[in-house]
Amino acid sequence: MSAADEVLDVVDRDDRVTGQAPRGEVYARGLIHRCAFVQVRDAEGRIFVHRRTASKLVFPSYYDMFVGGVLGAGESYAQAALREAEEELGVWGLAQPTPLFKFLYEGPGGAWWSYVHEVRCELPVAPQASEVDWHTHLTQEELDRRVADGEWAWVPDGLEAYRRLRAHTRSRQ
Repeated sequence: MSAADEVLDVVDRDDRVTGQAPRGEVYARGLIHRCAFVQVRDAEGRIFVHRRTASKLVFPSYYDMFVGGVLGAGESYAQAALREAEEELGVWGLAQPTPLFKFLYEGPGGAWWSYVHEVRCELPVAPQASEVDWHTHLTQEELDRRVADGEWAWVPDGLEAYRRLRAHTRSRQ
């Protein structure tokens, strides 16, 4: 089965399931669906950053500071966060990512409910080749500089989630 054939829950603006459709149709028709975002920090507190492969359906070859992806039909945000983090990082036995906040992303690529999580991964990563073209770990300051300088093309939904996460973090201090 290709990624475009994966069945997703379609949701409304209140994140209530209204039906199901294949991912390709969801994107083609601009239907609202669900995604999990996971910010991954290593043992030193640096953030996992990667460039998506050119074969991705949405935002190919863009940079991202989150791992994650769409929820399959009937899947919870928590299940998807753990599944996506382990798959994309190429690790098993990762702790359950901590949920932080949820927001409705509306912008380039469509609209989807985005639940932001965080997790520490002290295991050696072997990113999934079909998802990750390149990766590194950046300090918070290095990532902030990369976002501000505009040299890297960031996925728009990840950039929005990152800005909200930075505001969320500042509000908790």
